[in-house]
Amino acid sequence: MHEIEPHYNWRHLYIANEDEQSPFYGRDYSDIEFTHKIYNHYIHPQWDDIGSPTLFIKILYVNYDEASCVIELIGEWNDTLHNDIMHFKLNVIDELVYQGIKKFTLIGENVLIFHGSDDCYYQEWSEELEDGFIALINFHPHVLDDMKVLGIHHYMHAQDNLNDINWRTFNANSFTTYIESLLTRQLT
Repeated sequence: MHEIEPHYNWRHLYIANEDEQSPFYGRDYSDIEFTHKIYNHYIHPQWDDIGSPTLFIKILYVNYDEASCVIELIGEWNDTLHNDIMHFKLNVIDELVYQGIKKFTLIGENVLIFHGSDDCYYQEWSEELEDGFIALINFHPHVLDDMKVLGIHHYMHAQDNLNDINWRTFNANSFTTYIESLLTRQLT
């Protein structure tokens, strides 16, 4: 797991620790010192700690004019033991919503498993996004199935056309526009 880096091809457009409005503003990163673990596996030092021992993220891109952001995740999303959604919502999402972000694209190909608890934070998050959305991109089918059991799919878009996107080939603005167009087509 230590070799899985967050996507870095958009760093010329956005770097979270250099953005004064980012929850990670001012953080220092090491490329050689591995300090974070998911269980007994070290992860790459570029991932951001959100307060959970099993779920880490990287804000890849924020466009304040378009009210959109792209966040990559890694680890185990465990609401049962660690209340990961609470950490994610309170430490990251709430700050972004306060800055006007209402279109969230979450990339989950490195989320290995999901353990749910209840849907309160998901419902609250969804309700805060007037004319916005939460899109789940490239999550593993078993993770989406576990989310659906809890009813989270009522608050997040997780349809099939979002689950096989070669997103790394897009530039950041094109990617967020593409996701929004897929969601618009689904709603019409």
